[in-house]
Amino acid sequence: QVQLVESGGGLVQPGGSLRLSCAASASIFTFYAMGWYRQAPGKQRELVGIITTGGNTNYAGSVKGRFTISRDNAKNTVYLQMSSLKPEDTAVYYCNFKRTYEEYWGQGTQVTVSS
Repeated sequence: QVQLVESGGGLVQPGGSLRLSCAASASIFTFYAMGWYRQAPGKQRELVGIITTGGNTNYAGSVKGRFTISRDNAKNTVYLQMSSLKPEDTAVYYCNFKRTYEEYWGQGTQVTVSS
């Protein structure tokens, strides 16, 4: 069983920045895709962005240019750097790592963007 431990959530003002971390108990090279999702109250969980083992990234249009996914292979950790934050970015953020026949979720971390 793989565990994903998230950290870095909190309260930030509009226009501010925050970095989320997702640390895995297994080598991130064993996952073909590592992504971030978010879910706001009353809304469907949505994909924020992904990074593949090869380093390719893709982002939702709503965050493109503001959010960046990166990784530290030695630490088995994937990051979500969030900048120019908006109130509509407020949500619980979840990391998700995928293998061919299985996937794992982090516990979720709250991000609140408010003045």
